[in-house]
Amino acid sequence: MIVIYTPEGCEPQHYDASTLRVSEASIVQRTVDMKWQEILKGLEEEDLDAMRGIVWVIKKRSEPSLRFGDFDPGVTELVTRMDRREVEAWVDEVLAAVDSQEDVEAFVKFASEKVAVAAADPEHARAYIEAQAKAPKDEPEPEAAEAEQTPGHASSPTPTSSEPATASSDSSPTSSTSLPETSTS
Repeated sequence: MIVIYTPEGCEPQHYDASTLRVSEASIVQRTVDMKWQEILKGLEEEDLDAMRGIVWVIKKRSEPSLRFGDFDPGVTELVTRMDRREVEAWVDEVLAAVDSQEDVEAFVKFASEKVAVAAADPEHARAYIEAQAKAPKDEPEPEAAEAEQTPGHASSPTPTSSEPATASSDSSPTSSTSLPETSTS
């Protein structure tokens, strides 16, 4: 999550919460009296204390003597936006759940208008949405589809045998049977 701090009359300053060290996150937790997960949720909801704490602790890197009480931005000077990784993860998750081309088109329309506004890099968000919407869905390979459609055709797993081949290992699935790993971050 990116916190954008725009002091009155100045250019926006971007602060990436994912760059915090554990020691810095601990300082923010103690200072704003919130647990880290509450801070992360607070960033999603544009909680003023969470945003202020993140910006303050990152600013302390270049201004070590900056006290929390001395950093008091206006309520309209702080906003949060999704970083590129967050935009991509959200788009991928939604598109994986979409069943029809009509749903994809509706998502693209919605996301292009709304998600791009919530992104720190709107151009990247729009481009990623368009690219992923055009990407082909997982479809059966042409050879497998032909074999299934040919009546009375017994598909042979190997070119020299009419008997099904025995898997060499139950613990090593092939790429065609493996499910994609999901990220825990």
